[in-house]
Amino acid sequence: MSASGIGTSALLAFQRAIGTTSNNIANSATEGYSRQRTELSNLTPQFLGGSFQGQGVQVDTIRRISDDFVNTQLRNSISDQSNAELKASLAGRIDDLLGSSSSGLTPVLQDFFDAGQDLANDPTSSAARTVFLTEAESLAERFASIDRRIEEQRDIINGQIRTNVDEINSLTEAVAGLNREIVSKSTQGTPNDLLDQRDRVLNQLAEKVNVRITEQDDGAVNVFVGNGQALVLGGNNRELVAESLTGDPRSPDIGLATSGDPVNISRFIQGGELGALLETRTGIIDEAQNTLGRLAISIGEEFNQQNNLGLDLEGNLGADIFGISDPTVRGFPGNESGGVPEVEITDVRAMTTSDYRLRNVGGEYELTRLSDGTSETFDNGVLEFDGIKVNIGEITNAVDGDEWLIQPTRNGARDLSVEMTDPSRIAAAAAVRADLGEDNKGDATIASVRAVDADALDLDSVTVEFDGDGFVVDGDDDPTVETGPDGVTTIAFKGWEMEIRGTPAEGDTFVVRSNEDHPGDNRNMLAMNDLSDERLVGGDRTFGDGYNSLLANVGTRTRQAQVAQESADAQLEQARAQREAVSGVNLDEEAADLIRYQQAYQAAAQVISVSNSLFDTLLGAVRR
Repeated sequence: MSASGIGTSALLAFQRAIGTTSNNIANSATEGYSRQRTELSNLTPQFLGGSFQGQGVQVDTIRRISDDFVNTQLRNSISDQSNAELKASLAGRIDDLLGSSSSGLTPVLQDFFDAGQDLANDPTSSAARTVFLTEAESLAERFASIDRRIEEQRDIINGQIRTNVDEINSLTEAVAGLNREIVSKSTQGTPNDLLDQRDRVLNQLAEKVNVRITEQDDGAVNVFVGNGQALVLGGNNRELVAESLTGDPRSPDIGLATSGDPVNISRFIQGGELGALLETRTGIIDEAQNTLGRLAISIGEEFNQQNNLGLDLEGNLGADIFGISDPTVRGFPGNESGGVPEVEITDVRAMTTSDYRLRNVGGEYELTRLSDGTSETFDNGVLEFDGIKVNIGEITNAVDGDEWLIQPTRNGARDLSVEMTDPSRIAAAAAVRADLGEDNKGDATIASVRAVDADALDLDSVTVEFDGDGFVVDGDDDPTVETGPDGVTTIAFKGWEMEIRGTPAEGDTFVVRSNEDHPGDNRNMLAMNDLSDERLVGGDRTFGDGYNSLLANVGTRTRQAQVAQESADAQLEQARAQREAVSGVNLDEEAADLIRYQQAYQAAAQVISVSNSLFDTLLGAVRR
């Protein structure tokens, strides 16, 4: 090739290089732009005069400067940061709600206990009784108010879940479309701008959910979430749906659309905003509502039971103070059986804050505690587990795989109400009293007597006699007698218990009768007040501790989310800096390259000029 041809090849090559550099400078502020570089190579040399002579230069390709490993790190950091930021925000709202003195439970709960103490101090006071019922109503209203506020946050989260699912579907559709364009244009060269555009969409997708990317040989990418569920395969995308798949209409699940029913993949979704929303709903919203519900049910049930064991101002056994909700039971969508199991609370102190799933497995029934996966299996009939009783007798035509969601405490706070309207019905007095026989000769004394079972309680007057060998009631019936290591003998009969200290003599008697006509008695009210200090919630916490543990749990999660956000912010900044170091546009470098290519372009033009001058000189010599 002549010098003119070599100069022309250089002129064209450096013109392309200048164009690439100019494009880099123009896009220096474009988000997600990867700088490009013109790759040059020499043309095949020609053998002349015993040696090879160069024939100039050519443009091989315009290469996009990008590192897949760095891009993956950036996507992961984006996912982690958006996840931590949203979790910190959502957890902070619940923390503020529960911990506020104006909206929290603690001050109202204390006012209720204080009103009970005032009533114990003056059990015949109608004002004290009215105040006690008023404070009970305030307590129920505060439970319902907190539950409504939490439910509002659930609605917000559910709305954001649906919005995120729609956005994810739009983004995966965009990725699939870009895949098709990239594959179609790859035969003509590397479509750098399309690759950048796809990376930007993938980064936006990473904000919504943690994704895993694999590249195909043809340049298309596959996008997976969770445990390998495919959202994009080449030029095709699969949509997510947000709908109830587990029987709870208040908590839409994430499903992967199929030709049949959606496949529930909620438990596999991690990272990004969608992962934060699901984690917050399950770990904070559900837990807070269930914990509040258990606390409300526990307070209502314990005070009802104690009031049932006393006498009101009219001398009647006390009625329920509070109304309590029943467990919520729903069948899963797609169940073929009819009906739902009958579920009731049997032991409020054994209840947990977990939801449960009942499943028909080959004709047997499996009850699973969802918080930790613990299961119990039974063939038919009734199963008692964690303070609830499940009766499958109401289920008809059950088939293998049918499932039901059981939420024993979910609506406990919402549904707590004050059923008692007449203050005189508060049973401040104990139901029974006991007296020593007039002719007793032993040193036995009555330490206490109290009602313990309202259903079995009989208020008829009875005489307990020690006949030398043991105790008998009215000379015939045998009561239940236990003697403790402290020498206290407990006698139980028809719903009441009496404790005797000391040693009775043969023939000594003890008379147990109704405590009516003693309106000033406050023993049952004192027993109700003692409930506030007993560890009744879950068997290991007082009422106050039950609420404080919820505050501590939410506060801990909030702080963990804030710490995670700080760390994620720093990691995202580092990942972006690393990406910019590899793929970003450095204006100083581009300016230097522009000057270098400009000088090379001018030199190539000079080569062409010199070549033309030499050619003209040669032609002139020939003409002479």
